[in-house]
Amino acid sequence: MDGAQKSRPLPLGVNFNWLTRLSKQKLIGFVLLSDLAILWSLGAVFATILLGDAFDEDRVALAVFIMLPFFVVYGLQRLWAYTIPALLSVSRQVRRILSVNFIVFGLALGGGIFFGVDMAFFRAWLMVWLAASLLFLPFARIGLARLLATTPMQASLARRAVIVGGGKACDDLIQRLEKSGSGAIHILGIFDDRGEARSPASAEGYRKIGTFDELEAYCRDEWVDLIIIALPPSAEERILHLMRKLWVLPLDVRIAAHQSRLKLSKRAYSYIGDVPFLAVFDRPLSDWDAAIKAVSDRVLAALLLLMLAPVMLLVALAIRLDTKGPVFFRQKRYGFNNNLIEVYKFRSMHHERADQEGRKQVTQQDARVTRVGRIIRKASLDELPQLFNVVQGSLSLVGPRPHATQSRAGNQLFQDVVDGYFARHRMKPGITGWAQINGWRGETDTREKIEKRVDFDLYYIENWSLVFDLYILLMTPVALLKAKNAY
Repeated sequence: MDGAQKSRPLPLGVNFNWLTRLSKQKLIGFVLLSDLAILWSLGAVFATILLGDAFDEDRVALAVFIMLPFFVVYGLQRLWAYTIPALLSVSRQVRRILSVNFIVFGLALGGGIFFGVDMAFFRAWLMVWLAASLLFLPFARIGLARLLATTPMQASLARRAVIVGGGKACDDLIQRLEKSGSGAIHILGIFDDRGEARSPASAEGYRKIGTFDELEAYCRDEWVDLIIIALPPSAEERILHLMRKLWVLPLDVRIAAHQSRLKLSKRAYSYIGDVPFLAVFDRPLSDWDAAIKAVSDRVLAALLLLMLAPVMLLVALAIRLDTKGPVFFRQKRYGFNNNLIEVYKFRSMHHERADQEGRKQVTQQDARVTRVGRIIRKASLDELPQLFNVVQGSLSLVGPRPHATQSRAGNQLFQDVVDGYFARHRMKPGITGWAQINGWRGETDTREKIEKRVDFDLYYIENWSLVFDLYILLMTPVALLKAKNAY
């Protein structure tokens, strides 16, 4: 639904066009970091004023200063405050900020009493910090909500949707969505295999733009967020056929339930406005999860670059002294949603023998690999420049490993060997992953090896959590010591 809400100009004539280019995940990450920055800044200012040098010496007060903002953000997340609908609603945001801050600051005060902190200063600091946070956080969110209510921001935040199935069911669905007044989705068009007799060329002003066979490629190219299936229940075979095609895509799939005679509990449905839908597939990461993963990736990658800079300089020097050619090797690989990304590595092969497309995998005693290359490949030091990819946003620290465009098992491309291979691209690829720490690293010359790697990748995607990522990161050095098939 495009522009269903009343249009407003940008406030104060300021140009905020750069914000319209932020994805929903980046916007949520920006809000999360802003909340943390506001809370830490306020806490530091009032700690300096009220506690002075005593603050540096009081470990409990210092621990409260560090951890309290995290607990506030966590509490807001548990109340679904980091979602686009919540960010658009001033009253909803203010209520949640008030309740979470009172609870978290109250618990901190209680903790101070329990640990015997100097209560006169500690209580004054917490009370002033609470009062300031109750002023600044809502003020920042009110400004953000006003900005998000502008026409350019509404257009950029609306979920890009396509409807599968035309005819009367599609007409009724669009009418219900328009009547609900929801600006949450922007319908791009309709896909249907039926002729115009049963499915006209347009429905309620939205044109038919393709057939079922064209749907997958369109969704990837146009970055579709949501597929709505508006087919009658009698079309069971067609719906099952669609399911087999759509599960590999990184988006939400919903079946319109507004005409269904099957009455389920309200909890069984998801809603757009007041229109009910049955959830079929969900994106692997919600907007909040994607924002958390992106923020943690960039922070950890930046820290690792600082820590590993001496090692990377020594590797670069060794490559330069060993053979002629550039220090770095760049290769096109499949990234999130099958998009091509350029991955950085330390060069481990003779420059004139480099394989840009990955047609031939590296084997044991491969003559293309240099002396230094053999060492850095065994220890995975050649992968360290991919930390720059993580900071740029094309890779994650943890995720399915990105494969070169012509990677093969035997004489067949990976996607021809494994059914549903591209489902591993529903999540951003990573430097290390669940498959790698379970031994499926290095050469994938047989069908079994690539099937196992894909199985582990899909398990990771379906079971992702931040704790799971941290476990994989901690286990990666152990896995490298045990690796046998990395040449």
